[in-house]
Amino acid sequence: MRRTHDGYRHEAFFWNGDEQFLAGTVPFVTEGLAAGQPVMVAVTPGRIERLRDALGADSAGVEFVDMVQLGANPARIIPAWRRFTDEHGGQAVRGIGEPIWHGRRLAELAECQLHEALLNMAVDADTPLWLMCPYDTGKLPEEVVAEAQRSHPVVVDVERHRGSLTYGGAHHVGTMFERDLPIVQVVVSHRRFSADDYAVVRDDVRAHASSAALAAERTADLCLAVHEVAVNSVQHGRGTSELRIWETDEALVCEVRGTGRIADPMVGRRPPRWDDEHGRGLWMANHLCDLVQVRSGEAGTTVRIHTWL
Repeated sequence: MRRTHDGYRHEAFFWNGDEQFLAGTVPFVTEGLAAGQPVMVAVTPGRIERLRDALGADSAGVEFVDMVQLGANPARIIPAWRRFTDEHGGQAVRGIGEPIWHGRRLAELAECQLHEALLNMAVDADTPLWLMCPYDTGKLPEEVVAEAQRSHPVVVDVERHRGSLTYGGAHHVGTMFERDLPIVQVVVSHRRFSADDYAVVRDDVRAHASSAALAAERTADLCLAVHEVAVNSVQHGRGTSELRIWETDEALVCEVRGTGRIADPMVGRRPPRWDDEHGRGLWMANHLCDLVQVRSGEAGTTVRIHTWL
């Protein structure tokens, strides 16, 4: 590995077993520290402990972040990497980020995969961030590993360092963002609404949250998030939108569908400009709720908000 870098590098690291994980990550960290580069490691708690033990005294120079907490909503990960690079103002830095691990919910996995693809456009090419994303090939399904090769320009394992032959770049991001979310057949509540109906929308959400036994604070956060999304949907659509609400074994889900279209797939994943109404509402929703999925194409925009039960 090179000791330094003058631009953005985004790599998938394939490993199987603790020995391979440490064989790839420990040299990556120690070479960065030896070159005077700040290092941030955002992985699951068990792997944090194994890395701490393997690094020994060197671990004191590493910023460790619990990815289970940070990445609970994957839309919050990119702001964390931007914060890390901004703190070190133009200095070469390294990071290890593990948004995908065995056992994540399907909706979380879909957003993590979109996140990994978005990382290729979220960081400027001249930002000196070298980012390694570990994938446990012994536990993750083959289709997840294959998707990692589409979202990373470089693939690394303990023996090889190669360009990905299936890397999709910006086109892949567009395809993922425009693809509609899976259709849900069982919907408890379904209504069309306009600008005159925002109070009714909030009442619907509040009633279903109460039925699902959500705490008062989580109910208030969900109502505010759905309200913000509903306002955006009406204002940027044709004056009316749809609200669907349903409950699964693990979540209460509120979905807003409208005819407006969002051109920026990074919406809700970076602090919005003062005049960016779409961005402000979705940024707020991502920080109020457990998971927010946004998809937008020719047919319009769907925002699906999950609250884990």
